[in-house]
Amino acid sequence: MISMAARSTTRWQFRQPSVIPGFGLALGVTLAWLTLIVLIPLSGLLWRSSGLGWSKFVELALDERTVNALTISFGTALVAAVVNLVFGVLLAWVLVRYRFPGKRVIDAMVDLPFALPTAVAGIALTTLYAPNGWIGALLAPLGIKIAFTPAGIVVALIFVGLPFVVRTVQPIMEEIDKEVEEAAATLGATRFQTISRVLLPGLLPAGLTGFALAFARGVGEYGSVIFIAGNLPYVSEIAPLLIVIRLEEFNYPAATAIAAVMLLLSFLMLLVINVIQAWSRRRYGYGA
Repeated sequence: MISMAARSTTRWQFRQPSVIPGFGLALGVTLAWLTLIVLIPLSGLLWRSSGLGWSKFVELALDERTVNALTISFGTALVAAVVNLVFGVLLAWVLVRYRFPGKRVIDAMVDLPFALPTAVAGIALTTLYAPNGWIGALLAPLGIKIAFTPAGIVVALIFVGLPFVVRTVQPIMEEIDKEVEEAAATLGATRFQTISRVLLPGLLPAGLTGFALAFARGVGEYGSVIFIAGNLPYVSEIAPLLIVIRLEEFNYPAATAIAAVMLLLSFLMLLVINVIQAWSRRRYGYGA
């Protein structure tokens, strides 16, 4: 029988024994690095925002141009993340479940947006989708304009966000055995039921993680967007660009207010996504 003292020691034990020493030093370095890189800059932003005063902050945050830029940034990032979630899962499925010539090349191409400078991607996309570009010239007779509109911003954000969904879903998909699908088919499930009730629930946590990463990248993206967006106020002006404009105008309070609003909105949306992700992990298990 375990004594009360032993139970108390077990209950309040902070760290578990490990074969690898150095937990205290590693934890200290981790917290110090996280504080230096993340917490101090964000705290400085919030401290600078608090110096504006509540009425001034609300006035700057609710400025019509600021609200419009924030709406474009978060709206286009959300649309791009949803598109990446759908087609990213499909691409990961093809890479995991099928063997075909050139598979390794396509698999490597998924990581290209990670390595390519965002400004280069922006120039390339603008060249393609401009009214006189290869793709834009084909769409222009149909009355479809991509470059210099919010649709162009969505295209750029899809480009930079795709690897986040694919690389998050791919390893989880590899863990799902084909026998699970075969067992469902043996029990009489149709292909649609196998996908919707057997495969997709298991991929939901990883898919939401990729969605959150793609969305967060899209909200703060700058280099690949500024060329294709056209940067027209109230039409295709994104919030990061408006921050740069305010800084160039030496309007530091307005730039600080926009940055603080972006930080708060991003935190709230990621918090909601993480709560849903935690629920789906408890419900379905994969990726826990």
